Amino acid sequence: MKKDPENISLEGASWSQDRCTSLSAQDSIFCSEEDNSLYFTYSGKSNVLEVKELNYQVNLASQIPWYEKLTQMQLLLPWNSGPDSHVSIIQNLNLKVHSGQMLAIIGSTAGGKTSLLDVITCRDHGGKIKSGHIMINNKPSTPQLVKKCIAHVRQDDRLLPHLTVRETLLFIARLRLPACFSDSQRQKRVEDVIAELRLRQCANTRVGNEYLRGISGGERRRVSIAVQLLWNPVDLTSIDKQTTEKEMESLKRANTLASLFQEKIKDYDDFLWKASEGDSVVTTTSKQSSHSKPEEVINMPYHSSDQLPGVLKQFTVLLSRQVSNDFRDISTLLVHGFEALVMSLLIGFLYYGHEGRLSIRDTSALLYMIGALIPFTVILDVIAKCHSERAMLYLDLENGMYSVTPYFFAKILGELPEHCAFVIIYGVPIYWLTNLFPEAEHFLLNFFSVWLAVYCARAMALWVAALLPTLQLSAFLGNVLFTSFYLSGGFVISLEQLWTVPYWVSKVSFLRWNFQGMMQIQFTDSIYDMPFGNVTIKIPGKLVTKALGLDSEPLYISYLIIGGNIFCFLLLYYLSLRFIKQKSNQDW
Repeated sequence: MKKDPENISLEGASWSQDRCTSLSAQDSIFCSEEDNSLYFTYSGKSNVLEVKELNYQVNLASQIPWYEKLTQMQLLLPWNSGPDSHVSIIQNLNLKVHSGQMLAIIGSTAGGKTSLLDVITCRDHGGKIKSGHIMINNKPSTPQLVKKCIAHVRQDDRLLPHLTVRETLLFIARLRLPACFSDSQRQKRVEDVIAELRLRQCANTRVGNEYLRGISGGERRRVSIAVQLLWNPVDLTSIDKQTTEKEMESLKRANTLASLFQEKIKDYDDFLWKASEGDSVVTTTSKQSSHSKPEEVINMPYHSSDQLPGVLKQFTVLLSRQVSNDFRDISTLLVHGFEALVMSLLIGFLYYGHEGRLSIRDTSALLYMIGALIPFTVILDVIAKCHSERAMLYLDLENGMYSVTPYFFAKILGELPEHCAFVIIYGVPIYWLTNLFPEAEHFLLNFFSVWLAVYCARAMALWVAALLPTLQLSAFLGNVLFTSFYLSGGFVISLEQLWTVPYWVSKVSFLRWNFQGMMQIQFTDSIYDMPFGNVTIKIPGKLVTKALGLDSEPLYISYLIIGGNIFCFLLLYYLSLRFIKQKSNQDW
């Protein structure tokens, strides 16, 4: 049927037994009942998806990210006004598909393919169903019902790159299989899925991504499918018993299937095709040729009575996954460690070799550099890392793999070892090279202050990364906040000389309180010799901190305020995860 190319619809695309033609001998390749090594096997009650007279509209303006509207000066304009802002992307669609059937939807870009799958899986953000119904097992579709009966494999693969294929699936099995499953049963389920999708040869290979070499693109696609199969457990038939002849026959049949499919669609723009076990093949076509990669929807039975793992179990699994993925990234860990060591040595050797103690001016500058330079690099590193994981986090939260609370605590605790190692590599050499107070008490107090300041910078970076949808926006906000805290820290300009706004910023600046704490540690118990011509005056260190306005509160108050900043940033991070959809660029 012909349709307006600007408004491609699937009107009247319905199937019934009396409208379908019988399969020819050549087409029987699509419906093999013997070769179960190429097709998923199903058990339990069959699921039925039915779409009746579906009409769906999308709001084009809502598909544009707000930050792009901001650059185009359109953010304050009423985006939902005007008749042209709403476009009917699906019109009068009817279809019915059972578990075990295959249905391909092929069309040009922006033709409504992804929108249809989003509507079916209750992810219709930015659109509206004008009329029609979506039924699953003769019940109206709901997000809870979708999760029980439908698995949705997205177009792009969203996996942790440093985990192996088997580890990826094991973590999914521990998160999503019912709590009644034992560890051996989960292991068995994972091995069945690996066998069913022919992933044995790469089961112990890292998944990888565009920057890290791992499995191939086709294997990565099968891992994404395997993740969905594990979400909705079925009895998979292992291919252990497949003979070499059977494998070669299956490969030959698959190649024939691909050739027939390409032959059928090469002259058409929009095409709907269905194959079931021995009854029908129907096509609905229009002009022009266009090939595009469809998403896959796989229906699987689900046992609603099975209880999924609780919050504590999710936390332990996510913590283990976080630590495993982070510590497999050896190159990044080495770069961060080398970065901290180089900065420590550069600053340390700048002040190294002085006889006696440093002057008041040099000591003040040194302490401010120690507390201000390394947190800035931490902010950029954390923001970049969070945005690299954002697409997978969004998909996991949307699909209900785990909740925000266990992810939040797993993220915070999982990064503590790296943070501690980073601060040790940075803070220990620089302290002893610069000839600061050698007593253990002073060293530990100074180290703890630096530890808190660097962790506060990390918490702030986590918040801005979760708050804003792009790396550039998050880096911009993080830079603005850090610069504001840096300039109002009490060293660039005296606190007494600040006007009202920066003065109040200094009240919450973790760099200011870290500087004040380290100054009190180094100056409170010290006496400095100040030469005036032929006369040397001994100046107590307390007068130095008083002159700079850094004696307003005792040392423990500085620790408490930095700790309060950490708590506030972590709370903002949690609220951002909870109430702001963690969409990445590819999700808009």
